[in-house]
Amino acid sequence: MYLKKGDTIGIVSPARAIEKSKVEPAIVFFEKHDLQVKLGNHIYDVNHQMAGTDENKAKDIQKFIDDDNIKAIVSTRGGYGCVRVIDRLDLKPLAKQKKWFVGYSDVTVFHSDIHQNHDTPTIHGTMPVNISSDPSVEEAIGNDTLIKALFGEDLVYDLKSHPLNKPGNTSGKIVGGNLSMLYSLCGSNSDIDTKGKILFIEDLDEYLYHIDRMMMNLKRTGKLDKLAALVVGGMSDMNDNTIPFGKNAEEIILEHTSAYNYPVYYGFEAGHDKPNRALRLGMHAEIKDNQLLLPA
Repeated sequence: MYLKKGDTIGIVSPARAIEKSKVEPAIVFFEKHDLQVKLGNHIYDVNHQMAGTDENKAKDIQKFIDDDNIKAIVSTRGGYGCVRVIDRLDLKPLAKQKKWFVGYSDVTVFHSDIHQNHDTPTIHGTMPVNISSDPSVEEAIGNDTLIKALFGEDLVYDLKSHPLNKPGNTSGKIVGGNLSMLYSLCGSNSDIDTKGKILFIEDLDEYLYHIDRMMMNLKRTGKLDKLAALVVGGMSDMNDNTIPFGKNAEEIILEHTSAYNYPVYYGFEAGHDKPNRALRLGMHAEIKDNQLLLPA
């Protein structure tokens, strides 16, 4: 399943539209790491906010799913749109090929569906929209961890000290992604089972009351009560109402997980902040001595 030099990856646009100039640095980046790149036929299409029609987006993705020579499918960006194409796809070949699907944010739709229905690992990591020709130190860290994840290196991350952390050692498959997406998938065919797993969540530009609403949903649907651990990534650029909600995002999460005994770690560097460290979702992970270990 892991890539080797000379392998080919396919880049698609399953969500929001993207300009060619935002993808070209990523092509150079992947080629520098001895990977060949194929682009979806409709990668630069525009249909209002979205990257073309649902039909054409699905055609691009399905073509790369069915092509045994494509070893990973990388989404150009998130935004919105993945949920509109997921039911148009036949994802069954992924289980046989063990082909990587890569992205974050809206791409959580694919992570969740693939884990739940096809028991195949995916990579939560940076996307072409975030890969520039002159990366910052933080951006370069995220880029580097994506390459390590694709090529099968062990990933070892420090879980930083945070006043709300509930430390502990544990292990289990790691799943999750964008909180808003996980919430939106509840009750659907793409809804994930979290029992016995390390759940990772992150989000961007949400109102604090809606963070509370989503955490209440996860709690009431049983997704929080039997976790192996909870790892909270970036909760970035949160919004509040004129009358304040009274808690920040991390405090809201603390409130809804305080009754449980599993470890909880905040401030993990993955999500919409930089660095966006890559996670191999759907694979075994371990939390030990305040480190997150993701062996190949």
